[in-house]
Amino acid sequence: MSCCQAAEQTDHRTSKSTDWFLWSSASAIAVGYLVHAFFPGVVAGVTWLHELTHAIFELVNTVWWGVAMGIVMLALLSRVPREFVMSALGNKPGSAGLVRATLAGVLLDLCSHGILMVGAKLYERGARTGQVMAFLVASPWNSFSLTLILVALIGLPWTLAFIIFSVLIALVTGWLFEKLVDVGYLPPNPNQSDLPADFEFWSQARQQWAEVSVTPAYIATMMLDGLKESRMVMRWILFGILLAAVVRTFISPDQFTTYFGPTLLGLLVTMSVATVLEVCSEGSTPVAADILTRAGAPGNSFAFLMGGVATDYTEIMVVREATASWRVALCLPLITSPQVIVLAWMVNIVAA
Repeated sequence: MSCCQAAEQTDHRTSKSTDWFLWSSASAIAVGYLVHAFFPGVVAGVTWLHELTHAIFELVNTVWWGVAMGIVMLALLSRVPREFVMSALGNKPGSAGLVRATLAGVLLDLCSHGILMVGAKLYERGARTGQVMAFLVASPWNSFSLTLILVALIGLPWTLAFIIFSVLIALVTGWLFEKLVDVGYLPPNPNQSDLPADFEFWSQARQQWAEVSVTPAYIATMMLDGLKESRMVMRWILFGILLAAVVRTFISPDQFTTYFGPTLLGLLVTMSVATVLEVCSEGSTPVAADILTRAGAPGNSFAFLMGGVATDYTEIMVVREATASWRVALCLPLITSPQVIVLAWMVNIVAA
């Protein structure tokens, strides 16, 4: 079977009927973006509308490349046979597969929006539920480029500490998800299957690659498939941009930063803000740095970086769509949030 032949059709849950949720969000964002870019005078006299279109303009300019990279990764994964994904991540229960998934999340240089597409595709390709959750929790701000930015903003020691903390939370989260699947509380991934006993990754990879003819038509078809398969995630990303724009319009930054101090209340406020403020990883990193340097709350800074992963509504809805299980989706914040809060509180105490 060639890589091209291994490409599967769009998820069976994707309906052919018009997705009004997707197109309504897309239309509102397109109107807001175009008005601010080309016709700012139209809304200049209405303060809140001007701020709303400006927020949409800024958010789109911030996340577009991450979303585009996510679509590219999705297109590439759609051409990778299921056996290769399962072999690379490991399809047997145990710590080895969780470690592989966590390291993949840390090393993959994608923003929090692009990573959702990859995570959903990994689930479709047969990764275990625990592996997908470890991958998602470890990845959003741990990309190589953002790590360098964080080092410049808060220094190497705190950056390394935050990476270690996030890896620990990812591993614990993945382990707990696997245990919940084992006891039957959560459904297993129905896409899982056993690898052939004689499957050899590198020899099979060389054979598959030899059969691929990379032509402009092949690349165009692959990218079109990636765009089609991203629809499940895009509908929630677009809605998240709209919601974040509304939050930015009607709640000032000063109201946020006033309550970000190294107290229990400040920590809970930080987690709440991270939940409702749909900020891409490029936007969350400078904010988290300000919380550490200006508010003197390193624990809150870590919680802000991780809080969006633990409680973000876009991620929860994408997990729900990918797994077809509300229980799996809601277990993500229920399992990760307590870990983030406890660890962040301990960091604040130690750093005081």
